[in-house]
Amino acid sequence: MKALLVIDVQNVIVEFKDFQQELNRIESIIQDFKENEESVIFIRNLDDEQTSPFNKELPSSELHPSLKEYADIVIEKKTPSAFFQTELNEKLEQMGVDHLFITGFNTEFCCQFTAISAYDRGYKVTFIEDATGTVNDEATYEMKGLDIRDFVGTVLHWSNVIEVLDQEEYVEEYKSSKV
Repeated sequence: MKALLVIDVQNVIVEFKDFQQELNRIESIIQDFKENEESVIFIRNLDDEQTSPFNKELPSSELHPSLKEYADIVIEKKTPSAFFQTELNEKLEQMGVDHLFITGFNTEFCCQFTAISAYDRGYKVTFIEDATGTVNDEATYEMKGLDIRDFVGTVLHWSNVIEVLDQEEYVEEYKSSKV
């Protein structure tokens, strides 16, 4: 059974810059999962620090209103991995999930860490590269010309253990096979 993880689609991240393309792709994939009665699980990053924009009490930590209505299940986390000290693995086992699809923010942190953690727990993992986004850029890492999303996707692909697709490939591989 498949499940979609929608990672950290929260106000503080989504409002950082224009992520409309990523949000549109994520929503399209969510709708596909919902149409097929497959699980969609939102992951929400939280921080206990009072001044953190990820503090649970602040509106900045809330799921972004553009996708919030799709959140039937929300797992709260405090680290880049959606599995570390959360009930995610237990919930997935109860649901009989063996294949996870990864979308959301930030590509090089929470999405990548969660994908690797899922693989380590025995799940088949599909990372939908262009349905992830990041607030960081080449200046953040002082690496001129760095395309973070492409770099992470390439590293995960080269691992030969995590499937990396863009949304178009996802549609060809998974959506059109259902028709």
